[in-house]
Amino acid sequence: MKKLFTIIFCVATFQSLTSLAQPAYTDTSLYEENFRPNYMQSYRPAAVNTPVITQLKQISYQNSPYRTRLDAIQGDVQLDYNEFVQAYISNYTSAGRRDEMGRIIGLSKYYFPIYEKAFKDAGIPDEIKYLSIVESALNPNAVSRVGATGPWQFMYSTAKIYGLDMNNYVDERRDPIQASYAAAAYLRDAYQEFGDWLLAIASYNCGKNSVERAMQQADAVDFWSIRQYLPAETRGYVPAFIATMYVMKYHNEHGIVPQACNITMNTDTVMVNKFISLSNIAKALSIDVNQLSLLNPSYTKRVINGTTKAPRRIVIPQIGKEQYPQLYAALNGEVVAPIQKIYTPQPEEDIAITAKGGTSHIVKRGETYSTIAGKYGIDEEDLRIWNNVKGKKPLPGQKLKVSAPNLAAGATKTGKELAAIGSAQGAGGN
Repeated sequence: MKKLFTIIFCVATFQSLTSLAQPAYTDTSLYEENFRPNYMQSYRPAAVNTPVITQLKQISYQNSPYRTRLDAIQGDVQLDYNEFVQAYISNYTSAGRRDEMGRIIGLSKYYFPIYEKAFKDAGIPDEIKYLSIVESALNPNAVSRVGATGPWQFMYSTAKIYGLDMNNYVDERRDPIQASYAAAAYLRDAYQEFGDWLLAIASYNCGKNSVERAMQQADAVDFWSIRQYLPAETRGYVPAFIATMYVMKYHNEHGIVPQACNITMNTDTVMVNKFISLSNIAKALSIDVNQLSLLNPSYTKRVINGTTKAPRRIVIPQIGKEQYPQLYAALNGEVVAPIQKIYTPQPEEDIAITAKGGTSHIVKRGETYSTIAGKYGIDEEDLRIWNNVKGKKPLPGQKLKVSAPNLAAGATKTGKELAAIGSAQGAGGN
């Protein structure tokens, strides 16, 4: 995304987990003070190296334990090791950054399962999930000076292209689920164009056109060969990604202690088709509204703007069956899709509230089956089965079923046990 890359690992973002649910900085000077430039942006290698020194440096990097560790975690994305990557590693493992990294590791326990699900559905390498740390330090309310927003730092125009909704009530760039599916779709498109994951990652920062121009100027097709022709910010972006993955994998070797994540780990999700405040739902569930807002950062006014044609998803802490009546009453009988366990590290029983007649979705330009499935908290495979589709992309204007047709209380779906609420007065059978 075209934006400033200076929001990496800000101290202010992590003063408390509650602060993640608060509005992002609006004062520019305060923002710049707290989101200071990354070390790499001020890093400059020596202007001239003699051949002997260059050879010695190359041998040093080849024999480095950092190189060995990176080799051990190689996947689909090439994790090169050089002076640029080392500069970031040194910065991120310094004494002044260890607490920040410890907090990020804690937050990753909640956010990474979300990213992993979206990336798996889109066929994106799992390791690219670490890019969100470079983008936002896992802060869904992060906003750059140029307006890039959310955990994946989407600009408004790019977000629109990839099907994210933004209006007076909701900004899906802040939604970890929706934004992850959109980021996966962008990265998949970029990889299909460049055939190289590091180039796809670079384009996420500076745009595909900038990468294409750099490739033409360098007459090369790999990141390190075209690096000098890329914008200054992007030159450090890929090394920062590699260093971030290294630190997340080898934090123990550098004395970085993971901190506890106070975000609710076990969650359910509900689709609603009416306007309702988060405070009303929080009251029904006997939880703090800030906790609920932290799980639903996309609702900028803390109001869910669901309608019959466009139901909205809310994420709630996992509840017991005895709480169904309170929740159902708070939603005024307008629940339109299941409460379904999503993105939970520990597999447990899923619970569903069935809807009459199911729910439909009208495909918008730029949407994919993955992004649509993510919007409703369902599997892409299920979406394809329900609609008997096999193509790569849906057509704009196409109507898709997004809840299982004729789903009965107590029936099984994809091997999961489903319970149901039969009426507004109480919970149904098992």
